[in-house]
Amino acid sequence: MFIVLLKFAQNHANAGHYMQAHKDWITLGREAGIFLLVGSLKPAQGGMLLAHNTSLEALQQRVAEDPFVQHQVVSSEIIEVAPNQADQRLAFLLN
Repeated sequence: MFIVLLKFAQNHANAGHYMQAHKDWITLGREAGIFLLVGSLKPAQGGMLLAHNTSLEALQQRVAEDPFVQHQVVSSEIIEVAPNQADQRLAFLLN
């Protein structure tokens, strides 16, 4: 499992130009079963994704395809997590 941090970068003022393409990229990740949770970093620092069902290399490639990353609206950081305990509702994440 991975936490992806997308923190605003040098071109964050251009976010509006790429917002729809970024949202489309998120939708593709959700539809592929990779992105489980998407949210904002508060206060107004960028966004985060919870990803699973993928390898680090595949996720790095997917993140590199984000229009926000490509146009330096955000910088990305991928944190790999090895969960070993979970609430029963999230037990599927332990695989």
